[in-house]
Amino acid sequence: MILNHPVVPLLGRLMMTYIFATSGIAKFFDWPGNVAYMSTRHLPMIPLLLAAALVIEVGGSISLITGYQARVAAFVMFWYTTAVTLIFHNYWAANEAMAGMQETHFRKNLAIMGGLLMLAYSGPGRWAIGKSADANAKAN
Repeated sequence: MILNHPVVPLLGRLMMTYIFATSGIAKFFDWPGNVAYMSTRHLPMIPLLLAAALVIEVGGSISLITGYQARVAAFVMFWYTTAVTLIFHNYWAANEAMAGMQETHFRKNLAIMGGLLMLAYSGPGRWAIGKSADANAKAN
């Protein structure tokens, strides 16, 4: 198995992007439903927060897919996912019927956050837009 092939980081970025891209697109197409869901957490300025979430999810996904500014995007998405996890998946405060599902989402998000931190640290790999020829040569 060859794990140092340049396609490996690209595949990782694509797989990590799927959850954010689909979630961001869903926010756009079901704005009222997302406003209603966010209202259950009694958040202030819901339309502004929802718009920010959409931009982070879709814009961050584009950045991760292309590799352009992927380290910055991964770091922003790490903090975004941290906030979302603590606000929406606080299983310790959920009722008994929902606690198990919320804990699963919490743990899933921890794994995603770990991947985002690794990407922020190591960068997007060789196949990324905006990497100079010099940086590509160093990656070999």
